[in-house]
Amino acid sequence: MWNSQIVIMLLEGIRDTLYMTLASTLLGYVFGLPMGILLAVTDKEGICPNAFCYKVLDVIANIVRSIPFLILLILLIPFTRALVGKSYGSTATIVPLVIAAVPFIARMVEASVKEVDRGVIEAARSMGAGNFTIIVKVLLVEARTSLIVGSTIALGTILGYSAMAGTVGGGGLGDIAIRYGYHRYQADIMIVTVILLIILVQIFQTVGMKIASRLDKRK
Repeated sequence: MWNSQIVIMLLEGIRDTLYMTLASTLLGYVFGLPMGILLAVTDKEGICPNAFCYKVLDVIANIVRSIPFLILLILLIPFTRALVGKSYGSTATIVPLVIAAVPFIARMVEASVKEVDRGVIEAARSMGAGNFTIIVKVLLVEARTSLIVGSTIALGTILGYSAMAGTVGGGGLGDIAIRYGYHRYQADIMIVTVILLIILVQIFQTVGMKIASRLDKRK
């Protein structure tokens, strides 16, 4: 039956889901953004081609992305336990979420950076700009709208991963849906958690697209 305890549990589930999603996305970009930039600039058509560097990063990204998240989550249990002291709960779930998010984010960053007009890059180079300056003041600036759209997609994807982690006690709304909706056959709680997850995704999507629209210089 619905009571104050159920409501408090759902509110805590929202809190934990937001904590896992936002923390994992932030940490994912800490590692994924540099990786994506390196993939873009070391490509054969990049500003600093390096076949070996590109191939290594490309293989790493492809290997991690090819592993389904649930399997990756289980594979990383020993590593997660060694890193944070336990393999369950919202904080522990951040570890596999970040590892899954990094190559995904890197690929989106790579695609965004590669969309930058070559003419803008050549103009900056003709004015004496070095590779680092071009990356910071040209590539990232010109690709900012696409990068923000990508971050919005990343948030939604990582939110979905966090819900999936509920199957192994990952915490958050996914954990509530599994424990009550699946194991205890309380379909009403499962439906509410699904609705809450949809609402969170829509909020991320709306905010992200509005920010991207404001920063779009073409408008």
